[in-house]
Amino acid sequence: MKIGYARVSTSEQTLDAQLRQLKEAGCELIFEEKISGARRDRPELEKLLSQVRPDDTLVVYKLDRLARSTHHLLEIVETLQQKKGTFQSLGEPWADTTSHAGKMIMTIFAGIAEFERDLIRERTGIGRKQAMERGVKFGRPSKLSKEQKALVLKLINEGKSVSEIARTFKVNRSTIYRLE
Repeated sequence: MKIGYARVSTSEQTLDAQLRQLKEAGCELIFEEKISGARRDRPELEKLLSQVRPDDTLVVYKLDRLARSTHHLLEIVETLQQKKGTFQSLGEPWADTTSHAGKMIMTIFAGIAEFERDLIRERTGIGRKQAMERGVKFGRPSKLSKEQKALVLKLINEGKSVSEIARTFKVNRSTIYRLE
């Protein structure tokens, strides 16, 4: 079965052109959504993907109606492949996993996306290492200074309650417990 997905970003926009194209393409079921494509949590898309069965084809009017990034597109195509489904974009004929050529192109895209992720990971790691060598601290700043931490430990040793110490320093009790 062909299942269509139509999306516009705002409630003021209309889905008419997409719905017409999807119906002409033979979609028996169409999921409609008026939500930003930047959002990953799209209820209708999630519902559609949960209902895909073997041999179903997800059809979209254009790729940008489905995904904002190559990575997200490839995640969706991967989900379809795991469910033995296929994908087809009416506006981009090369994005069609119902054909051998389309599968090859999507495989190439997947390889390029993986290569790009590896490069980003490598550059990020190098940048982080260099920043640490320069003395940059990562993570949340400490709620208490070195002197305050020493005072907290002294107060604990004197028998003061964690709740009382936390109120005094205006921090959560868990901050005090982590020092013990």
